[in-house]
Order: sequence, then C-alpha cells, then structure tokens
Amino acid sequence: MKKHYRYTALLLLMLVLLTGFPVQAAYGAGSQSENTLVLGTSADFAPYEFHKTINGKDQIVGFDIDIADEIAKDMGAKLIIEDMSFDALLPALQSGRVDLVISGMTPTDERRKSIDFSDNYYQSKQVLMVRTEDKERYKSMDSMKGEKIGAQKGSVQEEIARSIPEAVITSLDRIPDLVLQLQTKRINAVILEDTVAVGYLQNSAVTLAEAVPDDAPVQAAIGIRKGNTELLTKVNSTIAHLKSENRITEIVKQASMLSVDKPQSPGNIFTIFWEYRSYYALGLGYTLLLSALGVLFGFIIGLTISLLRMSGIRAITLLSTTYVEILRGTPMLAQLLIIHYGLALTLGINFTPLQSGIITLSLNSSAYLAEIFRAGIQGVDRGQMEAARSLGMSRWLAMRHVILPQAFKSVLPAIGNEFITIIKESSIISVIGMADIMYQAGVVKNITYKGLSPLIISAAIYFVLTFTLSKLLGAWERRMGASDHR
Repeated sequence: MKKHYRYTALLLLMLVLLTGFPVQAAYGAGSQSENTLVLGTSADFAPYEFHKTINGKDQIVGFDIDIADEIAKDMGAKLIIEDMSFDALLPALQSGRVDLVISGMTPTDERRKSIDFSDNYYQSKQVLMVRTEDKERYKSMDSMKGEKIGAQKGSVQEEIARSIPEAVITSLDRIPDLVLQLQTKRINAVILEDTVAVGYLQNSAVTLAEAVPDDAPVQAAIGIRKGNTELLTKVNSTIAHLKSENRITEIVKQASMLSVDKPQSPGNIFTIFWEYRSYYALGLGYTLLLSALGVLFGFIIGLTISLLRMSGIRAITLLSTTYVEILRGTPMLAQLLIIHYGLALTLGINFTPLQSGIITLSLNSSAYLAEIFRAGIQGVDRGQMEAARSLGMSRWLAMRHVILPQAFKSVLPAIGNEFITIIKESSIISVIGMADIMYQAGVVKNITYKGLSPLIISAAIYFVLTFTLSKLLGAWERRMGASDHR
C-alpha cells in the first residue's frame, strides 16, 4: 500500500512540475517590478481591445491599449494587462486588483457612484446589428418593440436595450457570444458601438440595420479607483497631450485597420485546432495545474474534515459539518467570486486568478471528499479498530495503518470521479481571467469569428482528459484490488 502512496505522490509532483511553466510565463513578467501600471480590460471589443496573433504570439492590442501604453510611458511604468469579463472590471478596480480600467467604458452617472472617470478620450455611436435577411424588417426603433435583443452585460448598450418597450433582453459577457446568439436566431438584434461592429460585417450573415438606438455620440473614458487623484491627474495629462497632437484619431485609425486586417480564417475545425494549438496547449497546462492542486489540497483538507466530523467532540463535529454543508450547498461560481473579489473588498486580501482558482477548487472539492472519506472509514468493520487496539496500537496508529488503507481502497472510484469532476468544473475559473482551456477557446473565437468550432475543440480536449484519466484510475483500481482475489 505504501508503494501506491509513493506512486500517487510522484504522479501529482510530476503534474505540478510539468504544468507549472505557464505560471512563470504568464504571471512572472513584471511581478518583480515595483513601478507597474495594471490595466483591466475585456479584450473582445475590437478595435478598442482585442486578441491578435502577431509574429506567432497572442497579443492584446487596440487603441485603448495604445492609450494605456502612452499613460504608462508618461509615468515611467511598465504596463501589465489583465483580461477579464466586462462585468468584472468594476469589482477588480474597486478591490485594487487593477489600477485603471480602459475598455470603451461610458462614464454613466451610475458608474460614477462607485469609481472616478478621466476626461473623455473618444466618442462613438450605437448601432443595431441584425441578420442580413432581417435588414428590411427592422427599419426603426419602433420595430424593435417586444423583440429579442442582445447586449453586453453591464454595458451602456444593456441600458439602451432596457429602454425599448417590452424587449426581451439577453445579456452576455462577450460580444462574440452575442453574435453567435444572433446567427443561431436566439435573438433578433445586437446593440453595440459602430467601431466594434465593423469587424463583424465581414461575415455576410450579419449587417447593420437603419434602426440606430442612440443618435447622440457616446463618450468613452478611463475608470480609476475613487480617491486616487494622483493617478487621475496623470491620466488626464496624457489624454490632453494626445488630443492636442491629434494622435488619438491616428491611433483609432491604425487599430481599426488592424482589427479588420484578419488572415484568412481556417476552413474547418481541424485546421483551426492546428493553427491555434499553442493557445489550447497553454490552456491545457493551466487546467491540469488547477485540477491537480485542487484535488491534492482538497484531499488533505477533506480527510482532515472527515476525521474531525467523527471526533466525537460536539463543537468540532458541528463546525466541520457546517463547513461541508455550506460548501456543498452553494455554487462554486459564488465561492470563486467571494474569494477573488469579496476578500479583496472587505479584507484587502488580493489573490491572483491562479491562487483564487486553486483555493476555490480545493475548498469545494474538500467538502465532497470529506463525505467520501467518511463513508469509506465508516464502511470498515469496527472489529478492525478493536483488533488493532488489542495489539497495543493507539487510536491514531490504528487509524493510519489499518483503517485508512482499507477505506482508501474502497472509495478510490469515488475519488477518481471527483478528480474528473474538478477537471470539468475548473472551466468556471475563466470568468476571472484565468487562461484555462475555456478562456483560450474564447480567445480563439474572438480571433477567428468562429462561434462553434473553438468550443467543440475545447470539449474534445476535456473529453480526452477525462476519458484517459478514468482509464488510468480503472487500471490502478484493478491493481490495488488484485490482492482481494488471492
């Protein structure tokens, strides 16, 4: 049995070492520099900010990024970009995870209550994107009454959609997902900015309708944490000199040309996978790392909690039972957001996306593993403990050398199922900007404007992972159970 434990420990160590390299590559840069400027953005909003492969490397570009570069240059700081969903930008700014937010954000009165805004640096109009076949159907805003309309979650476009009488609104984090909803006829129109819509007009399936939601130009400004007047002054100074030199117009023009200058999209799912294999490889590394460490720490915590539940001490049993019930009775997404944003807002504890992901997966997994271990331990015949104690063993030694080895063998299939579940559930970590498989699938969607193929590829990768793991666990289980048939 000890040999099996050594094999398990070695396997987990190899997973950590093999998949640890992306962490240094993605988070090591700039972490040692004190003079940094951390930018929060949602990089699916071309030409403001978007992913693009340049010289074989994925980069976040756009005129918002160019403006942020100018701000960092004037401050003598190094720019660090944090990509996340649009509705996560304000919590990230308020919690101090990022220094400023540049994401084509409109300085509404509601937003000004929670953050400060710089001077406006750009203005645009809101337009309505519809399917080409419906262009003649939607010619005025009155024609949108009672229709299904899509808008980015937490955006000014969502507010415009809510002002349309009886409209059925679908709010999603990413623009490509809204366009996919439009193409699959789940919604009939998408409200977005004219500069953003340009990139999607290459797809003949969509076009711009004459029904313009808002004729007045909409301003874009930079979000800064309330009270940070020093940074606000520096940002406004950079915006002022960019405007005086008429450089913002040139920056916008260059970014717009870059966003529409797309290479020929791969023709099928196999060429898409091969073309963007490096994206999925990076996501695979993070997924394996999150899953391995989540199960490892979950295993340790879960075993501890299960032993505490059976301690016989009423207060300890009550606390451990409460721990299990709370974690099993609340969604993992809620736990993730509380750990990533809630602790930062209330206690000032700022975890990186990787740390928040590992902590969330570990705690959530531990609650289920605790019940699995408890069932396994209680399934061992009581006579085993009595026999061990009669031989002079302490209760702890009997538990360690007699009870737990038998319990582990009986619950190994359930532990394996939990590992497989964690691999799949780790996909929710992408909502806080963790570059796992699902996050990379979103990046590929943004680059290729292919809504379905990147998702099928990610699903296939998850299937290969879980199927391979289930077969390995099955082989290990048969090997451990070989002695039962002697």
